[in-house]
Amino acid sequence: MQPTSNLKEIRWGFIGCGEATEKKSGPAFEQIAGSSVVAVMSRSKEKAEAYARSRGIARWYTDAQQLIDDTEVNAVYIATPPSSHATYAIMAMKAGKPVYVEKPLASSYLDCQRINRISEQTHVPCFVAYYRRQLPYFRKVKELLSTGAIGKVINVQVRFAVPPRDLDYNSKSLPWRVQRDIAGGGYFYDLAPHQIDLLQELFGPIVRAKGFSTNMGGLYETEDSVSACFQFHNDLPGSGSWCFVSHDSARIDSIEIIGDKGSMHFSVYTYQPIVLHNSEGRQEIAIQNPPFVQMPLIESVVQHLQGIGNCTADSVSATSVNWVMDRILGKI
Repeated sequence: MQPTSNLKEIRWGFIGCGEATEKKSGPAFEQIAGSSVVAVMSRSKEKAEAYARSRGIARWYTDAQQLIDDTEVNAVYIATPPSSHATYAIMAMKAGKPVYVEKPLASSYLDCQRINRISEQTHVPCFVAYYRRQLPYFRKVKELLSTGAIGKVINVQVRFAVPPRDLDYNSKSLPWRVQRDIAGGGYFYDLAPHQIDLLQELFGPIVRAKGFSTNMGGLYETEDSVSACFQFHNDLPGSGSWCFVSHDSARIDSIEIIGDKGSMHFSVYTYQPIVLHNSEGRQEIAIQNPPFVQMPLIESVVQHLQGIGNCTADSVSATSVNWVMDRILGKI
């Protein structure tokens, strides 16, 4: 997506001010040159007011349309659960205001397509918070692959397992992340997007995907265990397994890339040192990320809107992640 505007100052309005905005993203908007936060919205007046006051933000709302209509707001950050992403993104784009939306882009592949149609019709860009694309840790992974550290890549394997969270045992008040009508699925739909997007950033689009999903723990109705296989556009095969009800001793967060001259594995959520195996032996590479992990991507978005950069983490590129997930879960 080429730059489509020349906004000098990007004045953000936040729709949603939950945990994602606390450390990962919120502070970054104020630390980037030419970027500021001028309004926030939450359905809870108390929450919106407290969030705004604690950060010196001038205005707060309980209605998303009022925030979008605020003439001081010229770009919108959507940090709500996925089921409302399409609605809010379309509202903002129809008002002529660029959007930066949390991942996944929407709660279904079909809603992603709706967002793309409106972005194309209005010529208003929509960006998605697949911030791992820009983090130094994963840029190092990409560099190692591009310099042939493990030769030609011949297989990719994702493994992820975590025990249930305390809230998962409360059947009367389950987290929204395991409610299909809000999240699009269970924890797979919440956590796998970063892994799938990262793989496509490294190896190109996945063009075939299928999977098996089930509920083994019985703590909630959505899937808690998923196995999948997939294939990239260049015939590279991959596989993945996700379990969200494992024993604590079975925790794992790993992507392993196998090449014809070595292998590499790294984590997606814990940022453990990258482990490289090749003819030179075993090497561990520790890479530090910035304290606000979304900052590099948000800076890229801001520069795109200012007409001095080109951010490729747009809604079109993000849509394929939902397509892969929906194929694995049998939704399409």
